Amino acid sequence: MRHRPSPSDEQQHHSDDLFRARLDQIIRSDHPLVRLADAMPWESIVEQVADLLPPTPEGAGRASLPVRMMVGLLYMKYAYNLSDDQVLERWLESPYMQYFTGEVYFQHELPCDPSSLTRWRNRLDEPGAEELLAQTIEAAKTLKAIRPRELRVVSIDTTVQEKNIAYPTDSRLLEVARSKLAEQAAEAGIKLRQSYARTGPRLNRQAGRYAHARQYKRMRRVIKRQRIIVGRLLRDIDRKATPEQMAQLAETMHRARRLKEQKTKSKSKLYAFYAPEVECISKGKARQPYEFGVKASFAVTAHKGLIVGARSFPGNPYDGDTLAEQFEQTAILADTPMKTALVDLGYRGQEVEDIRILHRGKPKRMKKAEKRLLKRRQAVEPSIGHLKADHRMRRTFLKGALGDAMNPILAAAGFNIRWLVIFWRRILSAVLRLLDQGGIDARSDLASAAA
Repeated sequence: MRHRPSPSDEQQHHSDDLFRARLDQIIRSDHPLVRLADAMPWESIVEQVADLLPPTPEGAGRASLPVRMMVGLLYMKYAYNLSDDQVLERWLESPYMQYFTGEVYFQHELPCDPSSLTRWRNRLDEPGAEELLAQTIEAAKTLKAIRPRELRVVSIDTTVQEKNIAYPTDSRLLEVARSKLAEQAAEAGIKLRQSYARTGPRLNRQAGRYAHARQYKRMRRVIKRQRIIVGRLLRDIDRKATPEQMAQLAETMHRARRLKEQKTKSKSKLYAFYAPEVECISKGKARQPYEFGVKASFAVTAHKGLIVGARSFPGNPYDGDTLAEQFEQTAILADTPMKTALVDLGYRGQEVEDIRILHRGKPKRMKKAEKRLLKRRQAVEPSIGHLKADHRMRRTFLKGALGDAMNPILAAAGFNIRWLVIFWRRILSAVLRLLDQGGIDARSDLASAAA
């Protein structure tokens, strides 16, 4: 696929401009983002990611945006918990972000529209997101921030990645189904006998009031009335729609019929009209018994806290059944075979060939060294907390099942970028301490000492 070259790769930008100062002349060379930008394997990233993007025939419009710029924007978006609009606004103000994405001179205009970042991310797909995560692990090994043998011991746990939906109640879902049926029937040119445009919202409000007052018999009567209304609209459309109109309304009618027929104990329930992939997951939390989204699993190095595996598991599988697939992904991304996995009791009874699985379920059979190592199992918990609080894992704003699959991987990549930035900041602070102890002017000689 044709891509525009990054400004840092173009020959005309290798020489100085008489009227503009280069970014590397106006920023601090010891800044963590600058050090990280210089250490990242950008040529490998561009080559690998470009091969994963869908092909476009020659001559089909202008070339795509530079791969390095789009990859850098995605890294910054998830590293600093920003939306598509916010990361572009921050990029416009920060020379360090511009340097990280491959710019040579300070830019005063946005590099692209926010919607371009959304479309590029959709083209990237899940394998491309995994490649971005793998490159952050490779950068950590290149910088010697983590040793290869530390990648062989990982702590694994699952969490729920919630979808950005309203809390699913029968009354609200039935009202959404009614309004959507009436709206799409009007767009298709079907004249309904009655759309219940006034009755539907009134019943929805009434059910909410009865639920608040704990008048559950009245609430159930109102919900029954809402089911009857949705059924009437479905039958009215069935009678009046032509085959072409039925094909146009097939998906909407299928979801509305599911909402009308599902009961409390029904399996494969629909929890969001616009997001049928959402599942109800119970993780045993007293403060939040049920969460609505998809299960996600993470593998974190036991001693350094670098994320080396992240993936989602639709269908709400048992935690132990996700272990083999998580090992497979982790071994590929880290390019290192796993030796030991530290897990909780949700993984009991699982055995994987050539991998030692440690949990506290059999303490009498464990050696003292294994018991000491098992204390590092909890290292995954704060990492998951930071992913949710600081890296866009609290709620998934990406659309569909593809968004559920990509979001945990990109969040893990953003986490690793922040991890590397903190690593460089610690190195620089250590250099400052050494310079101060030696009686050297730290501010003047910091750049050369860091190099």
